[in-house]
Amino acid sequence: MKKISILLLAVCSTAIFGQNVSDYKYISVPGKFQTFKNNSYGLEEYLSKALKNKSYVVLPASVDQWPSEAKDNSCNVVTADVLNDKSLFTNKVILQFKDCNNKVILESKGRSDIKEFEEGFPDALKQALVKIGVSSPKAMLPAQAQSSNVTHTVQTSSSETTTSSSVSTTTSNYSNGKSDLQKIQIDANQFILAKSGSSVPFAVFKTTSKKDVFIVKMADGNTTIGYFENGNIVIDIPQADGRYSKEVFAGK
Repeated sequence: MKKISILLLAVCSTAIFGQNVSDYKYISVPGKFQTFKNNSYGLEEYLSKALKNKSYVVLPASVDQWPSEAKDNSCNVVTADVLNDKSLFTNKVILQFKDCNNKVILESKGRSDIKEFEEGFPDALKQALVKIGVSSPKAMLPAQAQSSNVTHTVQTSSSETTTSSSVSTTTSNYSNGKSDLQKIQIDANQFILAKSGSSVPFAVFKTTSKKDVFIVKMADGNTTIGYFENGNIVIDIPQADGRYSKEVFAGK
């Protein structure tokens, strides 16, 4: 019964912990949208301006100019793209946002009956942007941890204000016998497991209403459950046949 109740909790909570574009502060917009071969009709500039108006930070083309919390961990950045979906008589676009694992986290379509490309494509993009919420970022993922106690800045914001606060991030080591991972505590409500020497998450854990039970977002995009058991971290790993295997990460 305990196992069933945990699985039901995971299913009910998946929508809560799914990624949203509004979870991000930083967005990378390419210098040119590839599906517009000769002329993109100013869509890059149009999109950048619209995102800034929604309180996102649009990153410059050169990664060297990115702020450290974006440059040191690409999973703090979502990448935007606009696809040419034009039909014979209608200007249409598909607005996509992808995370650091190249997974599409939002896709929005827009269309315009304006036949002229110079006006029609921006008008279609305007329609696609309606689904994009105002930036309200969650805690930033840390850069590579250098010691067992690392201080980093967590960015939090609402649609009106953005505030910064410093929190103490603690790390500890775990292993399943095949992979050595670091547990990095982001805040009281979430932590990540990352491969030693890397800041890219193996899995992201978020608290639930049940003590020591977590919703887990895996690097491959799957959502499952995890929990503490006898000082170990346990993840139910989804299998191709729909079953789950118990993966135990023992503290080192």
